[in-house]
Amino acid sequence: MHQSSLFGLNWEFMAKYLPWYVDAAKLTVTIAFWGILLSLAVGMICAVIRYYRVPVLNRIAACYIELSRNTPLLVQLFFLYFGLPKLGIVLSAESCAIVGLAFLGGSYMAEALRSGLESIEKSQIESAQSLGMGKLLTMQEVILPQALAVSVPGICANMIFLIKETSVVSGIALADLMYVTKDLIGLYYETDEALLMLVIAYLILLLPVSVAASVLERRLRYGRFGN
Repeated sequence: MHQSSLFGLNWEFMAKYLPWYVDAAKLTVTIAFWGILLSLAVGMICAVIRYYRVPVLNRIAACYIELSRNTPLLVQLFFLYFGLPKLGIVLSAESCAIVGLAFLGGSYMAEALRSGLESIEKSQIESAQSLGMGKLLTMQEVILPQALAVSVPGICANMIFLIKETSVVSGIALADLMYVTKDLIGLYYETDEALLMLVIAYLILLLPVSVAASVLERRLRYGRFGN
């Protein structure tokens, strides 16, 4: 059987357009990286605000979390890409994707981190304060290290979720993996080949993250970095 039709797939087509998927994967990784990084920063700020129940800011953080978690990412992206220019704020498609991902992910990261903060026993905090440690030092030295360890499973799950959510950014004409796949299907009708390459691309991106998250979670659970 000719190589181009092995297993019923057009391998020549897949080889020809593999570079498109490589470029799309690079864009997907870039958007996911910055989106996740910003979402962690936003999540940490919101988690601390809600943990200490800072007046006014606590209500603002709670409203943000509810708004973010209860609206689709695509709607958020449309607002950023099409709505903000009407207010005189123009962002590139890539910037909109990163901000949108951070806006969505920040709420999930906030809840994961807040659950970690609230898991710390009050007796530890009282002991630290009895030793003369202020709120900031107690947070830095006692609460945060333990809270992060507890929050690792939730944070890792959110990271994987956000990487998968990058597939939505094709809605604002970004040439990510989903955009390239839909483009090739529309142009050449090679549906099986395009979808197979899409699945493989996401597996290559997500499996290392998933495995690393499992290893990190196991090591933190047993309190050591061994087997």
